[in-house]
Amino acid sequence: MPDIILAAINAKWIHPSLALRLLKANLGELEKQCGIIEFALRQPLREKVDPILAARPRILGLSVSIWNHSATLELLRELHKVWDAQGSCGERPVIILGGPEVSHVPPESEIFYYADYCVAGEGEIAFRLLCEKIFAGGNENSVSNQPGCRTSPITFLEAQPVEVTKINSGYRLYTGEDLCKKLVYVEASRGCPFGCEFCLSTNTHVREFPLKQFFTEMDDLIDRGAGTFKFLDRTFNLNIERARRVMEYFLDKLKTAPLVVHFEMVPSRFPPELRETIARFPPGSLRLEIGIQTLNAEVSAHIGRPSNPGQELAALRYLREKTAAIIHADLIAGLPGEDMASFAAGFGALWAALSNHSVSRHSHIEIQLGILKLLPGAPLSRHTAAFGMRYNPSPPYELMESAAIPAGDFDRIKNFARFWELIVNRGLWSPPESWAGKDDIFEKFMTLSDSLLARFGRNWGIPKNELLEAVHAFC
Repeated sequence: MPDIILAAINAKWIHPSLALRLLKANLGELEKQCGIIEFALRQPLREKVDPILAARPRILGLSVSIWNHSATLELLRELHKVWDAQGSCGERPVIILGGPEVSHVPPESEIFYYADYCVAGEGEIAFRLLCEKIFAGGNENSVSNQPGCRTSPITFLEAQPVEVTKINSGYRLYTGEDLCKKLVYVEASRGCPFGCEFCLSTNTHVREFPLKQFFTEMDDLIDRGAGTFKFLDRTFNLNIERARRVMEYFLDKLKTAPLVVHFEMVPSRFPPELRETIARFPPGSLRLEIGIQTLNAEVSAHIGRPSNPGQELAALRYLREKTAAIIHADLIAGLPGEDMASFAAGFGALWAALSNHSVSRHSHIEIQLGILKLLPGAPLSRHTAAFGMRYNPSPPYELMESAAIPAGDFDRIKNFARFWELIVNRGLWSPPESWAGKDDIFEKFMTLSDSLLARFGRNWGIPKNELLEAVHAFC
């Protein structure tokens, strides 16, 4: 059995963790003693507990994000119940937590009760050094037969940003099943120079992976059967020439292999040369995630986000009319100073830019409505009192009400977002041309989503034929 187990509860089975593979790939001599176990969020708890108990590792590393915090806490509670009930604390591994969530949550958070160490920040180097220390006998957190199996408090370690040219890629650790049946997460850069206060990547140094080596690694993944690449870069089109080089690489590969590539791009950075490159991708091969968040310039200024609504909408219209890209645009409800009317106007303007009925629908569009979240450690917290904002204290820390939008309206927006996802984003039905006016679409679909909730009593588990029939009856 491996001495080190790295584990994570992924959002879905198709989302393998690049973080675990990076940690394993940078363990040096300890890599051969390390195994990876991945779970899906909806997987039964017993199916998560048993493989870890069976592995009996000396070190258990868990990657914690906003989406799996509660599930990871549930897993740790259950593991400790077993160890305590069996009086087997001697078999309890040293538990190390890492990931974006535990890098910022308060030290009194319950999840830390069940762990020995927390590595905050980028862990490729820090995790290896800690494991070497533990195996050398330097584990400060001794265990006993007491509840919780630990006699000293957790140790917090602050890892500094790594020099990306000095870390080993984890791509070779994707399995054949990963490459053929799941998304393949890759990164050409890390960091974001912008100051959006709701984000944990705000004002971080941008570091770029050398493209020559990156292309060699992509060659290997494609040769092994990879088909769907999702880039983790927060600002892929920050460096336009570099972005074009990466996209040209995939355009060349598309001549001989059916690939899909997903990039997250900054909405204000679409110069002519980038547009031309995007326009050459064939239908179904390119997915662009465009973070609009708000089209209210005053609200953008509150949160330190660059804003040029006219330029952003023009870029979206170009992408919709002149390219075959799948366009996924994000809006956030509840940003400081944005009321229901402002949010509705932004949604309407976004829909008007993306729903041009005068051109053939050769591209697919999606609008994702999200509720503002107060991520632990995010600068956004400075607005809480001034704008009367009240957040759920539990993950994912969503805004429950603000001075501008009451709680009931947030519930309606959540219901709207769910039905929009089921009906429009998934291609079941599209609002007619008569709804295309920017002043009409939000109000009309809100009324539709209210009626659907009243009819079915839920916004999940509704058969598609019944949902479509209800939409047609409303219209």
